[in-house]
Amino acid sequence: MNEGPIQGNAVVGQSGGPTAVINASLAGVIEGLQNVGAIGKILGMRHGVNGLTRDNLIDLSDTPASMLDALCRTPAAALGSTRDKPDLAYCQRIFEACRRHDIRYFFYIGGNDTSDACRIVNEVSNEAGYELRCFHIPKTVDNDLVMNDHTPGYPSAARYVAKACMADSCDNASLPGIKIDIIMGRHAGFLTAASALARRDSDDGPHLIYVPEVPFDLERFVDDVAKVYDSLGRCQVAVSEGIQDTSGQAIGAMLIQGETDAHGNVQLSGSGALGDQLAGILKAKLTPAGGKPPRVRADTLGYMQRCFPDPSPVDVSEARGVGRFAAEVAASGDVDGSISIVRTNDEPYEAGFKRIELSDVAAKTKHMPKEFIKGTNDVTDEFVEYAMPLVGELPRFAKL
Repeated sequence: MNEGPIQGNAVVGQSGGPTAVINASLAGVIEGLQNVGAIGKILGMRHGVNGLTRDNLIDLSDTPASMLDALCRTPAAALGSTRDKPDLAYCQRIFEACRRHDIRYFFYIGGNDTSDACRIVNEVSNEAGYELRCFHIPKTVDNDLVMNDHTPGYPSAARYVAKACMADSCDNASLPGIKIDIIMGRHAGFLTAASALARRDSDDGPHLIYVPEVPFDLERFVDDVAKVYDSLGRCQVAVSEGIQDTSGQAIGAMLIQGETDAHGNVQLSGSGALGDQLAGILKAKLTPAGGKPPRVRADTLGYMQRCFPDPSPVDVSEARGVGRFAAEVAASGDVDGSISIVRTNDEPYEAGFKRIELSDVAAKTKHMPKEFIKGTNDVTDEFVEYAMPLVGELPRFAKL
């Protein structure tokens, strides 16, 4: 094992869905490497490993501090991202590109599929006897990476969801009816659960919250909405795009005959079909015989929730910190891994970083724990206490 830095170049890339703070992680990697004398160049991949294999690289070595600070305020992926899911053959091409450019440090910012690609590249380099220090830097608004208290990108997306639902609750009270908000989250309900942070008073919405971890029953859903509507004269509903039936089949996938990405996932976030279908069912089921149908509307929050330029201050700081920490660990010796965020204190909120094995996080999915879920249509106070410190201060609205 080589102690300390090894002579060579470094490369960093971004993968998967952009977030409000993915560029802060990029800035952290760059600044963490700039003072490592053994590193020749700090290269950026244009559109992730797709660009690396095509030699589409940019030299980031002399990026000034003012630009790094600006990156931390810039949403989406400044280098460009990719949805490519590298298999073994693809990872061998990635490794060959690293060897071609004398790259000894490989940093990849992304979710669980990104961590798996990082793992495979690491294994290929080890088999070739080539020292390549591979690090996965966490990123996902879904908050579904194992061994992380939360992931960079989630607090800012949760902040957006909370504020959007706060405003929508006011709208729903102004013109009473039934309102459905479809929120990102294919397999994990953390982001939809963040809608609960919108509540200030007992009658504030969302009144019902549905996450993928709880099997979705259509008849029960209609009954839930009817009860709230009869009681309050209105009902705001937060629904995860990834709600599933008792067999694990995604409700949205059954309704959407659309394109799939490289991972075989139906593009749920790009369609309003789930919201429209649920709205149509409610209107049909809740219209009294010979009577007037209730006012039912649906919005799909869509891609804005993942990269809206109003990030959580905690998120910006931690996203930059995980990038810097990855660079420091990589320069410390012949090690590889992923970086996780560990909560060390609740009040006041405090967290730190640690290195974990790539195999511990690669291609695995974290779900909402049972203690965060209340019945079939809500979240617990324990979830609210978990999420509130992450999103930053939320506005307070007046009521007459």
